Order: sequence, then structure tokens, then C-alpha cells
Amino acid sequence: MIRLPEKVNTFLSNRWLVFVASMWVQSCSGIGYMYGSISPVIKSTMGYNQRQIAALGVAKDIGDAIGFIAGSLCEVAPIWVVLFIGVAQNFFGYGLVWLTVNGTLPELPLWVLCVCIFVGTNGETYFNTGALVSGVQNFPKSRGPVVGILKGFAGLSGAILTQVYTMFNFPDESAIIFVVAVGPTIVILSVMFIVRPVGGHRQARQSDNTSFLALYGVCLILAAYLLAVLILQDLVNLNQPTIIALTIGLLILVLLPVTIPIFLVFFSPKSHDPMEETLLIENQNPDVILSEVEDETSSELDSLQDAEREKRISHLQAKLVQAAADGAVKVKKKKGPRRGEDFTLFQALQKADFLLMFFSLVLASGSGLTVIDNLGQMCESLGYENPHVFVSMISIWNFLGRVAGGYFSEIIVRKYAYPRPVAMAAVQVVMAFSLFYYAMGAPGAIYIVSVVMGSCYGAHWAIVPSAASELFGLKSFGALYNFLALASPTGSLIFSGVIASGIYDYEAKIQSQTVGEGEALTCYGTICYSITCGILSVLCLIAVSLSMIVVYRTKRVYAKLYGNQPN
Repeated sequence: MIRLPEKVNTFLSNRWLVFVASMWVQSCSGIGYMYGSISPVIKSTMGYNQRQIAALGVAKDIGDAIGFIAGSLCEVAPIWVVLFIGVAQNFFGYGLVWLTVNGTLPELPLWVLCVCIFVGTNGETYFNTGALVSGVQNFPKSRGPVVGILKGFAGLSGAILTQVYTMFNFPDESAIIFVVAVGPTIVILSVMFIVRPVGGHRQARQSDNTSFLALYGVCLILAAYLLAVLILQDLVNLNQPTIIALTIGLLILVLLPVTIPIFLVFFSPKSHDPMEETLLIENQNPDVILSEVEDETSSELDSLQDAEREKRISHLQAKLVQAAADGAVKVKKKKGPRRGEDFTLFQALQKADFLLMFFSLVLASGSGLTVIDNLGQMCESLGYENPHVFVSMISIWNFLGRVAGGYFSEIIVRKYAYPRPVAMAAVQVVMAFSLFYYAMGAPGAIYIVSVVMGSCYGAHWAIVPSAASELFGLKSFGALYNFLALASPTGSLIFSGVIASGIYDYEAKIQSQTVGEGEALTCYGTICYSITCGILSVLCLIAVSLSMIVVYRTKRVYAKLYGNQPN
């Protein structure tokens, strides 16, 4: 019988505990999604116009995407160091913004606030990178579900932080910035030593599918609960004790997944699972091209059953590695990796598939982020007094989109061996139609846009990282992911910082006859953003064509990666 201390050590090294702790990190790390609630407070307090607010939004987007340092640091430093740097940046960046907005510090110039928001939001890249790198390394055979769930919780963090802010009933509106600065700091400092690679490929069990289904169930319950709370708060004037009770229920649901590793370690009998994965050789020579073994012996192996074929390939690979180590054979080096093998960022940038995925993201993800950043002003222009409800709603659908994107894209590759980017093209088509619906001034358009843009934007960030890891490997996954993350602010810099804000201010000047030079401009009506949404709709259709080119180019790669697997 295993003693309790050994059980505790096993528990702390269990990959499901690491995964759950990563979910908690992500549940408060989507700081950028709070900007729709923060920006109206900054605008009213500081007296900024829409172009100045858009400048702060672009600074936030750039900070959210420049993650090269985080990606490179993951390859040489422990994950806890990466997370700690992110905590420090988030705390000091948004802490200074809060002290400025509430009047504790003298009013700072716009460029200083841009730097503070950039630094604070850049901490999010460290949270994302640490959680995702540990996740895909611990679950190499379940990349879609892992990335989808982790990115989903990041998308949900806006709704969670907003609900926590509501629970405390702060008298000052600027306190929402205080919650953004302090909340992630407390949570991530408490779990940063748990989040790390723990050799999860050796911990695979047949029960893993059941565990993932349980997590999906918790995700759906959590989203439904949050949506019900938001609708209740919008329809009924709840008293403070009720709000506190609802928020405690929300936090219990966020903590609930920890029961999975507890059950697996303390209550589930240890199983010697035949499906458990083992490494062929711990430290393989990276110059040995093992994939060539399969190419050279394909005619002999084609007649074997799938299981026997895999066994023979593994045996031949082992013999080749041993022979190379003994000097009996010399294996030729290739000029560069092939798709499906490990790429460095520099090597990936020379591939058309990687660049096509990036520019497709610029157009589609940039359009989605533009809507998210301007959602507060879109609601105000339509006469809605409480934009927090819509910000939280878009966070919930963002969450569901990421979870669903990981789940359904995994079905596409596992069951049909079809390229994962086809899922990206599908959600871009839906984005284009929803933006066109808003551009036409149709009834209930703000609800449609909140649901569709939130879910489809979120789906991108479950599909794309998984596809990148499949096509370009896990070795430099942190750097690859953070480069692709540049796509959103690149698009937002133009779409939000120039197009959306320019059209908004132009329409506001037409509507207002007596606006002084220093006064804030306010636009009312669907015209404020209808032209912008029409433009974004066209850009999403262009993104669809780029995604489909990637699908066409990678059909053979995915057929080779997944074609021999049982459905």
C-alpha cells in the first residue's frame, strides 16, 4: 500500500493537476478582454476622445501579442519564472493605471498610460505561454482539447473578473482596474510552482477520454451558469447578498475540475494501461531523421496491420538510433525539416503555410478583436447603459468558441484526417455574415455580434495553435505561438486604430454641432459602426480564401499524420 507522502508527491506531479492549475492561471489571465469595461472608465475620467481610447486599445493589443521573450524564456527557464515575470508586469502596469485614474497620482500623459497598459497586458503573454507550453508537452496526443480548454478559460476570464468586481460592490468605478491588477497576481502566485512539464506522455490512461468529457461538462455548466447570472442581473435588480452568493457559486465551479486529479491519484487503483505511452529513447540524436525509416520500408510494411506496422516501425527506429550511436551507420542530414517535424521560428517563417495562416489571422482575428475592443462604445452608441453585460457575454461565447474549436477540430483531424485549418475557414465565414448583419442595421444585431464574434474569435485561438504544433512541431512551440499572436494587434492597429475610430469620430462630429476642441466626441446610432462592420465583413471573406489555400496545401501532411489512426 502506497503511503500518504508518496501519494501527495504523485498528486503534485500528476499531469491532470498541472492542467487544472493551468486552467486557473488562464481563468484570470485574459486581461485584454476587460478593456471593453475599462475603456469607458478611462474615457470619462480622463476626458479622452475615441481616437485616444483607440490608441490605448492598440497599446493593449500590442502588449497582448508581443510574446517573443516569453516564448524564448520557456526554452531555457522554469515555467514558474515565466509566470512570475508576467505577474510583476501585470501588477505594476495596471496598478499605475489605477492610481492615475482614481487621482492618487497626478494625471499622466497619454503616452505614459499607453506604456503602462502595454506593460500590464504584456504580462498576459507570459501566463498564456507558460500554461500552453506545459499543456501541450504533458498532453502531446490531445493538443486540440488541451489548447481549446486552456484558451477557453482565458477568454472566460473577462466574465469572471467582472463578476468578482461586482461582488465587492466598490463605490468607485475605477476599482475595476484595481481588480485587473490584483486578481491575477493572487491566483498565479499561488499556483505558479505547480504549472510545469511533468513527463505527461508517460501518464496516459484509457480513462483520459472520460476525464476530458468530464472537463467539457464542467465547461458547459460553467458557461450556462455565467450566462444565467448575467441575464438575471440584467433583468432583476439583485441585492448584494444574492450577488455574493452567485459569485461564490461561480468560483466553486472554477475550482471543481481539481476533483479529477484527486480521484485519479487517491481513489483510482493504479492501472497498468496497455495504451500508456512510453518514449522510444529519452535523448535521441536530433540529427537522426527517424521518419525516413518509414519511407524506406513502406513497401514491406504496407501489407501489415496497423498495430503490427507501428510495432515494426518503432523497432526499426530503435535499431537505427542504436546503430547511429555506435557509428555503424551514418544518417544523412536534411537541409531543413519537413512539415510535421520540429521547426524553429526562422525556418517556419520561410514556409508559405505559416505565412498564410498568419495573414488569415490578421484579417479575421484582427476583425474580431476590433469588435471586442469597441464593444463598450458600440453598446453606448445604441443606448445601452451597462456595457459590462455585453463584455461578459462576449467573454462567455469566447470561452465556448475556444472549447468547441478544440473539440470539433480534433474530430476533423482524428476521424477524417482532414486539415485542421478547414475549421478556421468555417468560423471565418460565420464571422463575415454576422458583421454584414450588423452593417445592415438589423434588429438585435448587437446580440448577434456579441455571440458570433465572441465564439468565432475564440475558436481561432484553439484551432491555430494546435495546427501550428502539428505542422511545425513542439520544440519551438512557444516562439511559434507568440509570433502568430502578433496577428491580432497587427489587424487591430489598422482596423480599430484607424478605420473604426476614424469613422466613429467623423460621425460624432456630424451629429454634434457644439463640440469644443477639448470635449469628448460621442456618436449615437448604428451608423457609428455599421460602415466599419461592412469593411470587416469583406476582410473576413478574404481570410476564408487564405485559410482554404492552407487546407489544400496540407491535405497530404494531415493524411500522413492521422490517416493510419483508428477512428
